Amino acid sequence: MEWTGRRKLMGGIPRKMVFMAVGGFAKAVANLLNTTSVHNADTLIHLVRSRPSGVPLITVSNHKSTLDDPVMWGFPGFPSFDTNLARWVLAAEDICFKNPLLSYFFRLGKCIPITRGAGIYQEHMNEALECLSNGAWLHTFPEGKVLQEDAPIRRLKWGTASLIVRSPITPIVLPIVHQGLEKVMPENYWFGKRPLFPLCNKRINIVVGEPIEFDLPTMRQMAISMSRNLHFPGKGWPSISRYGLDEAAQRCLYVAISEQIQIVLENLRCLGKSSVK
Repeated sequence: MEWTGRRKLMGGIPRKMVFMAVGGFAKAVANLLNTTSVHNADTLIHLVRSRPSGVPLITVSNHKSTLDDPVMWGFPGFPSFDTNLARWVLAAEDICFKNPLLSYFFRLGKCIPITRGAGIYQEHMNEALECLSNGAWLHTFPEGKVLQEDAPIRRLKWGTASLIVRSPITPIVLPIVHQGLEKVMPENYWFGKRPLFPLCNKRINIVVGEPIEFDLPTMRQMAISMSRNLHFPGKGWPSISRYGLDEAAQRCLYVAISEQIQIVLENLRCLGKSSVK
């Protein structure tokens, strides 16, 4: 149902209705049923509302529950109901797109289906690149799965790094770490299942970092140099000809970018833990 995400279906009214309902739900869970605090919220709001025209935004965060998106956007002052400012988000195909009704709903909600294990060159990654080329905001969960234990940020998947490199316009990359949503929607609440409704009286803490600076020209050259001595079974990735990046160089580059993001997210995680003590 890609057409649902592309067209002004019925004047955009169905999408507006979805964002009104989901935005209201997010604000209720974040502010009425629970307590949410946000560090450096102004940076996120400014980049969502007022970044330079045509410049895309990628936000990256840890993944603590199935409610992370939309509840993490429900804090006071955030434009949760504005469909033009709203994020696009990479969403698991096996959870959000199980049938036509769910597909229609999540497509209206600006979700892009991603098949786990299908790699960074799967079909819908081109749709994500198209969003970035239009200067849109895209949110990703580069850990690739929900992780509810209190543990360091795990090694990141390469999909987000590939979008940063392959985007026609270099995006602003903003890191976000949150804690507490794993208590609002625990994975193993009752006989190994999630609760039917979000739990109440929990504390949600969101830490917004500063944009991550990547020296991409230098990183590309280093990746090309390092890859000359690498030998491994290829996956058939296409070369990025404008930068001279073959598959081996892409691997080196994506690892370097992912590790930089992981370090920043882990630092924010530690900052968030210390702030709630």
